[in-house]
Amino acid sequence: MNVVKILSSALIPFMLGACSGEDAMKPSSEGASSSDHATVLDDNPLLTTSSLQFGYPPFDLIKNEHFEPAMIQGMAEQRAEIAAIASNVAPPTFENTLVAMEQSGQLLDRAATVFFGLSSAHTNDDIEAIQVRMSPQFAEHGDAILLDSQLFNRIDVLYRERANLSLEPESLRLLEETYRDFVRAGALLTESGQERMRAINAEMPSLQTAFRQNVLSEVNAQAIVVDDPEQLDGLSEGEIASAKAAAVERGLEDQWVIPLLNTSGQPALARLTHRDLRERIYRASVGRGSSGGDYDNRQTISKIMTLRAERANLLGYPNHAAFNLENQTAKTTEAVNERLTGLAPVAVANAKTEAAQLQALIAAEGGDFDLAAWDWAYYSERLRAQKYDFDESELKPYFELDNVLTRGVFYAAERLYGITFELRDDLPVYHETVRVWEVRNADDSVLALFVEDMYARASKRGGAWAMSYVSQSGLMGTQPVSANHLNIPRPPAGEPTLLTWDEVTTLFHEFGHALHSMFADVQYPSSLSVPRDFVEYPSQVNEMWASWPEILSNYAVHYETGESLSLELLEKVSASAQFNEGFRSTEYLAASLLDQAWHQRSVDELPDAEGVLDFEANALNEAGAYFEVVPPRYRTTYFSHIVGGYSAGYYSYIWSEVLDADTVEWFIENDGLQRDNGDHFRATLLSRGGSEDAMTLYRNFRGRDAALEPLLKRRGLTSTVE
Repeated sequence: MNVVKILSSALIPFMLGACSGEDAMKPSSEGASSSDHATVLDDNPLLTTSSLQFGYPPFDLIKNEHFEPAMIQGMAEQRAEIAAIASNVAPPTFENTLVAMEQSGQLLDRAATVFFGLSSAHTNDDIEAIQVRMSPQFAEHGDAILLDSQLFNRIDVLYRERANLSLEPESLRLLEETYRDFVRAGALLTESGQERMRAINAEMPSLQTAFRQNVLSEVNAQAIVVDDPEQLDGLSEGEIASAKAAAVERGLEDQWVIPLLNTSGQPALARLTHRDLRERIYRASVGRGSSGGDYDNRQTISKIMTLRAERANLLGYPNHAAFNLENQTAKTTEAVNERLTGLAPVAVANAKTEAAQLQALIAAEGGDFDLAAWDWAYYSERLRAQKYDFDESELKPYFELDNVLTRGVFYAAERLYGITFELRDDLPVYHETVRVWEVRNADDSVLALFVEDMYARASKRGGAWAMSYVSQSGLMGTQPVSANHLNIPRPPAGEPTLLTWDEVTTLFHEFGHALHSMFADVQYPSSLSVPRDFVEYPSQVNEMWASWPEILSNYAVHYETGESLSLELLEKVSASAQFNEGFRSTEYLAASLLDQAWHQRSVDELPDAEGVLDFEANALNEAGAYFEVVPPRYRTTYFSHIVGGYSAGYYSYIWSEVLDADTVEWFIENDGLQRDNGDHFRATLLSRGGSEDAMTLYRNFRGRDAALEPLLKRRGLTSTVE
């Protein structure tokens, strides 16, 4: 049923931020009267299925005031639909119970999907306020369904008789997964236990919303203001112009602004020669959420972790990680700990070797200071240039955004899967920089619509992510409307958008998520759900095509001259692939171990607000992942992943990378970029969603379980890890 999908959107709040400038989603009026409210309902485009292709949202018609009444009405409709299922006097059958549940909540699904999509991609004060009001209502709505004893009794009857129901595999899995979802939500708890569960679930959404709003608010508030342009030495002319534009947007004349990203590290640190400014940027970044003031997140994160631990205990689990991992491919905390603690010491050892090399470079250049965290990116880029005779900035002129997208990302998909792309400028968008593409299969049938939203803005949360405005389902007769979002700095008017190599690989990565969505071919909406530690796998695989010679040579052309990226420069890029790998692995593993430390504790082992930072430091030391000059990729107070859908799940990237690296080996063994290979990957894995066990799908594709060696080889850890 759609309940699980709705709750995953509603109860995992997105980052929110104030919208600057004109906003197409602003309400047309304030202080609406009751008659105005009736008009909103009458004219609300969310109340009916969009007449646009595939139910694509009519963004030009949707206003902020449409969301709340549509979602409230959607909850009421679904409650009535669920009540009818639960009170049905006919004996429970798969059709009158499970299928009916899958078909329920269509209005709520439609309205909430658009709302939470925009709350992430193009928010404003009104959307934030709606989310604050609606989050507790979503929690109550979910509990009303998942803790409905009459409904659960029908599911329980079917579950106990499942061996005799002659269900085909996808239907059987739907029944088993639905039963498990209800049990994990508290269906078997006593009345008092369910009462406490409802109280926890009611409190949690507001805390999650507050945390994420604080993160984005402080990102904007802590943007670095520079008064002296000489301090910007090392930045390109385009970057300086963007910093000036950012200052003008904030009403700051004769100043420059360097915005912060979500991560601990900041891009400007790799280029700024002014060490004091690097230190300012770094300290502002890692101090977010823990320096007092309106956006301090220590109290909020402490409360979230305590409530999660208590909820796990209610359900019979020792901690939240044990509860969460049971539903993943990893299954146990022991399995995750073994993987992370096996890799962390090696990564830290490699990082220390790299640090010694950077310290030697500082000394060679006459520096009389010890390497600090704010020096790492700057001196590692200098060392890269020295060792491999190239500066990464030399690549950017060859990575113009449209070339990378159409001649790289799309071209790879065309070669591998036979799909084609056509720009659809007739469909409305929620921001002027957003574009929509129609995707067709090799037989010219229309597969999906693809929305690409590439540029950073104040109304958009940080990072990169994928989502679907409409999901595929045979039962519902729907086809995908999939979207990718990045946060590429928008250049000044008339300037090309030139990408870093990291941005190029991110573009390929997120499109891997889109392919997973667009290729889906399942019957039930719930069959699209896959474990968190499997969801990153197809997107990581798609990164391989960014550097595949045939693809790279097609898109890596100089934006001015049209000259292809030289073989010499390409070889230098390849030779430096494992450069700085100790740093990259350490910062990621430190964040993953921090996530596990928080979620593997019982209630009485968790700190209060004052102890949050000490807890973090102790956890990293105990795990052997503390290295002063390499902070975790995210510190606790701005680690939005683990407040949302990656709680006890940030390890998923390295877990999925085992499958990814082994899959890359398979493609290489089978001659790479071939339609037969793409068709096999699509048929056995990408199209199946979560309709079968994730590792069964992998074995169907690969013919065996994944091997660890390809990952160790990729990360340069083979020689030191047994």
